[in-house]
Amino acid sequence: MKIIITIIFIFSFNYLDAQEFTRKDSLRGGFHFERTCYDVKRYDLDIIINPEEKSIQGFNEISFQVLQNTTKIQLDLFDNMNVDSLVFEQKKLNFSREFNAVFVNFKEEIKASEQIKKIKFYYSGNPKIAKNAPWDGGFVFKKDKNQKHWIGVAVQGTGASLWYPVKDSQSDEPDFGASIKVAVPDGLMNVSNGNFLGKENLKNGYTRWDWEVQNPINTYNITVNIGDYVQIHDEHNGLNLDYYVLRGNEEIAKKHFSIVKPMMDCFEEKFGEYPFKNDGYKLVETAYLGMEHQSAVAYGNKFQMGYLGSDISSTGIGLLFDYIVVHESAHEWFGNSITSQDIADLWIHEGFTTYSESVFVECLYGKEKAFEYLKGQKNRVANSSPVIGKFGVNKAGSSDAYFKGAQMLHTLRNILNDDSHWWKILREFAETYKHQIVDREMVVSFFNKKFNYNLNPFFAQYLEYTNIPELEFFQTKKELTLRFVTDVKNFKMPIWINIDGVDHKIEISNNWTSVKIKKRSDINFHESHFYIKLFKQKL
Repeated sequence: MKIIITIIFIFSFNYLDAQEFTRKDSLRGGFHFERTCYDVKRYDLDIIINPEEKSIQGFNEISFQVLQNTTKIQLDLFDNMNVDSLVFEQKKLNFSREFNAVFVNFKEEIKASEQIKKIKFYYSGNPKIAKNAPWDGGFVFKKDKNQKHWIGVAVQGTGASLWYPVKDSQSDEPDFGASIKVAVPDGLMNVSNGNFLGKENLKNGYTRWDWEVQNPINTYNITVNIGDYVQIHDEHNGLNLDYYVLRGNEEIAKKHFSIVKPMMDCFEEKFGEYPFKNDGYKLVETAYLGMEHQSAVAYGNKFQMGYLGSDISSTGIGLLFDYIVVHESAHEWFGNSITSQDIADLWIHEGFTTYSESVFVECLYGKEKAFEYLKGQKNRVANSSPVIGKFGVNKAGSSDAYFKGAQMLHTLRNILNDDSHWWKILREFAETYKHQIVDREMVVSFFNKKFNYNLNPFFAQYLEYTNIPELEFFQTKKELTLRFVTDVKNFKMPIWINIDGVDHKIEISNNWTSVKIKKRSDINFHESHFYIKLFKQKL
């Protein structure tokens, strides 16, 4: 969900580009044998959170299938947290630690088979506290206006292993979901992902709240939200809608969250059925701005329109809706349902989700306003470093994954210039890869097939380079002559140019091409339709 003022992003990402990656980075983001030899099937988390001590204690039972014979697997837990014990088939296992990796050593080789194995990973400690969630990962321990504990966690990018033991990689979601059982002091509630199964008074000053996720889930999406919450329940077209807000905020929440039903209608029309229907949809009020926690979206926009009351498009259109509700909910389709294998491909999450904001605008306010909203967002693109990050080291690319990613998709739509076909393609993309892990090659191949056109150079230019395609042109009495200047060789892109009131589809490459015009033809390049740079040559 991470989106902040561009200048902050530029600083942080340029700093990372300059760093040298280490063994610690490859252990966190890599795909070595100790990770790929097994497949996680389910997590069953059972913990106690002590707000006064800011501590966690409990276990995660990890169900997995061995894919290749092995005597060792890698799990992950931040090195400031304690590994209390690892139990496999009722016996404790030996382990070693290297940075945040925990290497589990089996007493004898485990053979590849379809049989599900289970490890209980007992742990404890004080998890990392975020300084400015969700921009940096960690826990948030605060008090509400009634001095009740108000606790949350956001870990995208930093890693879920900062607070629970896990195979901390986007490449492997638990196929059969998860259970999240969290004991908190009596009088408080914990809200996690999925469906609420019930609560149990442990008669030691704590009550345990049990939640069940029935779908695959990103490890960074598994969450806890602890506070004096009040539940507001609703339903829409067979989908359970639940809002958990701090006591006293019920009335404003009921009014403000009325946006959810038209939003769901819009996204389901354009992207297909809500992908986690059997887990329901929740908005949970948090002490930080927001995060796309699957089926339990973190909401901290303080019941304001826009982004903390401001319009990120600078057009006024962004103040027509609550940015956090719309953006984070769109992630249910792009990021939570369709997940990139490596965070280096974060654009698959954020580009499509940022574009989804304009989809919502179009559904409610029309195509003209949607295009105006996207045009206003162009100023948010930095073009200072590539969209694509570094693979295998847990390194995202630049913040342009958001706005440049959205502009790239907007350009694709207008290359096609057939709205009914475009919406069909976008919905088919969301439905084809529902609940799947994807990479750039899969995404590009899909759009190549649907466009019946080689878009590889197109995606390469927008994702791998800071420059956007520059359209050079000059006009004579009889001809309009054009070419694209790009970093990618053999770049070609068809665009629509209006000549004397008529749109013409012209395929433009790195080589000069000419089209016939009249002596005083009126030329319109539809600059709001394409994310390109125009450069008029002087004759």
